[in-house]
Amino acid sequence: MMMGMTLDGASRQIRRGINFGNALDSVRGAPARLLLNERHFDAVRDAGFDLLRLPVRWSAWADGCAPYQIAPEFFDQVDRAISRALDRRLTVVVNVHHYDELQLVPDEHEDRFVAMWRQIATRYADYSAALWFELLNEPREAMTAQRWNRLLVQTLDEVREHDRHRTVVVGPTGMNSLAALPDLVLPADDHLVATVHYCEPMAFTHQGAAWTPGADQWRGTTWGSDADHDAVRGDLAHAAAWARQQGVELLIGEFGSYDQANLASRVAWTRCVRSQAERLGLSWCYWDFGTDFGAYDPEVGSWREPLRSALLDG
Repeated sequence: MMMGMTLDGASRQIRRGINFGNALDSVRGAPARLLLNERHFDAVRDAGFDLLRLPVRWSAWADGCAPYQIAPEFFDQVDRAISRALDRRLTVVVNVHHYDELQLVPDEHEDRFVAMWRQIATRYADYSAALWFELLNEPREAMTAQRWNRLLVQTLDEVREHDRHRTVVVGPTGMNSLAALPDLVLPADDHLVATVHYCEPMAFTHQGAAWTPGADQWRGTTWGSDADHDAVRGDLAHAAAWARQQGVELLIGEFGSYDQANLASRVAWTRCVRSQAERLGLSWCYWDFGTDFGAYDPEVGSWREPLRSALLDG
């Protein structure tokens, strides 16, 4: 079990994390696919992870008109999840997830987005520095790079009005893709971490996924050739080089493969991405804990051992 891992003795820690997807980011009024309880947080800590990413659908719980108040009962729910993670000495990343309206018609939702962050930053201003904020999951659609670069500065300024030193995570457009990294303009701030998501090749990682056009045609795709390994190495080396040039830490905020893929290939891909990330000094956060991509089986109450081992052993 490798906790507090560093690169070449440097002070920057390589964090190993996992996402609690399909829990706090569920549609309002619909049951969450992952009902969080104490044993889930214990499982993450005891396995050896030191980072937990909490995707949160704040937009489903905020009023539609100014001041866009977030429902107190939902804030309480998020509070409990954050406190459970912090109590187990996990670094926690809380984001704005699934704000689809902002992506489609940003002119109508940017003020609401900033107002939500005003409330989030105010509420958690006195929390441990182990709580991080991630401004927006996977900017895309009408949220162009030019618009996002402007909005992230505006939003970060609002956060800093209430919380000057908290770590804030920002990623590029194109759904946090590596290809969009050159278009991300980072503001001058000593407490920024950049993030990307990595699911290449999509024909392997998303085969059979109902939400991905054409994914049924990818069924049966395997992974593991020398060319496959070289592609991962090249992709992540490109991302790491960008981060070095920018002088920032880089977090792979999501990487994972859908459960319709062959398990042996999933394990090989997961191990490759994780090991290459760590070789390059990049922190990572697997997608996800206990649903379609899950490394953990919540019904049985145990890890899917081949995936757990690919993430944490060796």
